[in-house]
Amino acid sequence: MPMPIETFIFVGISTGQSSIMKIFPEWAKILGLNAKVLGCDLPSNAPAASYRRIVGEIRSDPSARGALVTAHKIDLLGACRDMFDFLDPHARICDEVSCIAKVDGMLHGFAKDTISSGMALDRFLPPDHWQDDRCDVLCLGAGGAATAISVCLAERSRNAAHPRRFLLVDIVAQRLDAIRRIHDKLDTSIQFDYYLHSNAIENDALLSELPAGSLVINATGLGKDRPGSPITDAARFPQGGLVWELNYRGERQFMRQAEAQAAERDLTTEDGWHYFLHGWTQVIAEVFQVTLSDEAFQRLGAAAAAHRPA
Repeated sequence: MPMPIETFIFVGISTGQSSIMKIFPEWAKILGLNAKVLGCDLPSNAPAASYRRIVGEIRSDPSARGALVTAHKIDLLGACRDMFDFLDPHARICDEVSCIAKVDGMLHGFAKDTISSGMALDRFLPPDHWQDDRCDVLCLGAGGAATAISVCLAERSRNAAHPRRFLLVDIVAQRLDAIRRIHDKLDTSIQFDYYLHSNAIENDALLSELPAGSLVINATGLGKDRPGSPITDAARFPQGGLVWELNYRGERQFMRQAEAQAAERDLTTEDGWHYFLHGWTQVIAEVFQVTLSDEAFQRLGAAAAAHRPA
């Protein structure tokens, strides 16, 4: 008698458009999983009852192994905190859940983005990059990705070289207030600065003041589902800087702006593809209790590459 197929829930806004719907079946074969991914679409800021229904179904459905949560990480935990039997330290610090794993009928919640963002960052950040303590980070956007990256670097700062400052920019004051509260919990010598900017010209000015070698991140989402960039074409990236466009699909105007200056300014550019891969594989490993070697990750990445958006 064949074993029943296990289900892996993908909680997002428009899950059907994600590359993972084509990638996951191939990954399941590579990892030997008898599982399928099911998309669950909810609008932004969905009612608490919607989140509680989803989490309740994961708990009660024998075939459900767990879930990956994207745009609803903060709201889901806010609505369902009492439904979790365990929250990992990052979930408690960041007040969000990106991974739900069912262990012996109990629900465990994890905030995996702090780990996966660090793994993606290590791909292009030289090991000694922060050694002279003169470089800064400018993160345009103060949402979930900004939280994960800033917490990752803050935790590393206790035992390793680190950026001098981490500058965060957003157009919404509440997001800056929320990330400030998270940073207040951290034990770090990194200086965090917060800027409420309403237009790209203000961001250009901040960019022009960065020391050479600084890291600039587009964490706004602009260039993916919505056209545009958080900076203008007149902006100048720091000499020898690192540019991280977290989008891996869409028109990605920010990436094109950086690439236009790459030779002249000696820039290293990276998009969000490996962040996407690490984000998903870290959750899958936790949910299905599989160990991912470097070789296994390379195989998963090669399988996914065929489905990468042009």
